[in-house]
Amino acid sequence: MEISASIEKQLTTLYTLQLIDKKIDNLQNVRGELPMEVHDLEDEIVGLETRIENINTSIEEIKAFIEEKKTKINESNALQLKYENQQMHIKNNREYVAITKEMELQKLEIMACEKKIKEYKSEIVEKDAQKNVSMKELQEKKKDLIDKEGELNEIIGETEKEEESILKIRNEAETEIEERLLKAYTKIRNNYTNGLAVVPIDRDACGGCFSQVPPQRQLDVRMHMKILVCESCGRILLDPDLAEKIVNITEKRIGKK
Repeated sequence: MEISASIEKQLTTLYTLQLIDKKIDNLQNVRGELPMEVHDLEDEIVGLETRIENINTSIEEIKAFIEEKKTKINESNALQLKYENQQMHIKNNREYVAITKEMELQKLEIMACEKKIKEYKSEIVEKDAQKNVSMKELQEKKKDLIDKEGELNEIIGETEKEEESILKIRNEAETEIEERLLKAYTKIRNNYTNGLAVVPIDRDACGGCFSQVPPQRQLDVRMHMKILVCESCGRILLDPDLAEKIVNITEKRIGKK
């Protein structure tokens, strides 16, 4: 992969960028799982608040049903009084049987409504218990969130200025690298969890995957005439002597790892 600009300069800038990115990774790793924990707690809190809201809505609906049943009981009681008055003016047995049947139906209606009201009240008690559990959990989650946010903000406060300073240096380094080479670097870096895209040869092996590098390829890397990659992992290979010089210069600018 030949390029027009000075190969050694491009390699130097690339490895400088690698050292800077590693430093930034280390600063971000100090935060550990805290950002994810904060995000998860925020999601859990929203979920609990939604659950409590749904329970409250459900309780209000049940209370409305209870009022409907109470209204029905009042209506049935009123009808019973009406039928009792009608019994005073019955003219024949057929009317008596009909009114008696209507009164029995209203009694059954009242009993059914009272039973339903009892069930509804039991359901409210159950939902109140569920709400209390959720509210207690919500309070605990909110307390945890405050604690985690405090920890995270403290860490961010300690590393933010340093990270901002290093990012400025990184942006400067990026402008000195050819665009297609920068894209290749970014792609390789994203392929590996350790974020290493440029690695020096170490003991005749790739500093990334530790596969042996053939002697001729090692010689070509030391010549700085081409950008060469490891045949096993695809990382960009670097002359260890050049790498050492770059490390010394970069550490003076951004500090040791």
